[in-house]
Amino acid sequence: MMRALNTAATGMAAQQTNLDVVANNLANVNTTGFRRSRAEFQDLIYQTMRTPGGMAADGQRLPTGLQIGQGSRTVATEQLHIQGSLSQTGGKLDVAIEGSGFFQVTKPGGEIAYTRAGNLKTDAEGRLVTVDGFPLDPAITIPTDATSVTISPNGTISVTQPNQTASQEIGQLTLANFANPAGLLASGRGLFTPTDASGVALQGKLGEQGLGTLSQGFLEGSNVEVVNEMIDLISSQRAYEVNQRVVQAADEMLKSTTQR
Repeated sequence: MMRALNTAATGMAAQQTNLDVVANNLANVNTTGFRRSRAEFQDLIYQTMRTPGGMAADGQRLPTGLQIGQGSRTVATEQLHIQGSLSQTGGKLDVAIEGSGFFQVTKPGGEIAYTRAGNLKTDAEGRLVTVDGFPLDPAITIPTDATSVTISPNGTISVTQPNQTASQEIGQLTLANFANPAGLLASGRGLFTPTDASGVALQGKLGEQGLGTLSQGFLEGSNVEVVNEMIDLISSQRAYEVNQRVVQAADEMLKSTTQR
């Protein structure tokens, strides 16, 4: 009975973590470029009282064993890098990535980070930056007197200035990809940093080498599906309640035993 108490407690703890993951997904349902996470579980070590295939006292080989599980634990929260839905905004600096890849930005300390959020802005110097002011890498500066800005699917940026009839190219947006995007470390603000699990950033031409293309005037939303998250929420809640009932049942059995 004490084993049952501990086993059920591990199940409750695992479902609490699962609930935390679902809550974060739902909280970011409207976050641009957000990637939903999924909790992954694993059973704990087993107490083996009789090994399958062992020999019985009469010399017969046992077809099954006797093992008692010790519960479960959360072993990972995998981020699912699945394409989010695109919404048309009409913003000239709103850019959605269709396919694989990340924008590369430079953080204040010089560290390179990666993001899917394409709601770009310009700073006081005309540089393209994220909503937090982190400039793209390589840096691209939009002339302050530009009357129009065009971003092609392959990332070429062209502008038209006063007294000019033809547009001129001023820069090229680049994307980077990773062998294992699930191994990226989420650092908040829609940013990811590489780890040994993700591998190094692989840069290339847009539309080639597995990289996606760009759509100007669109933004990629979160890839969270509210209906699926609600199903996971209900499932997690019921699993927590069932484990709670196991605790209550084990407690009642222990109480009954000690009162005799």
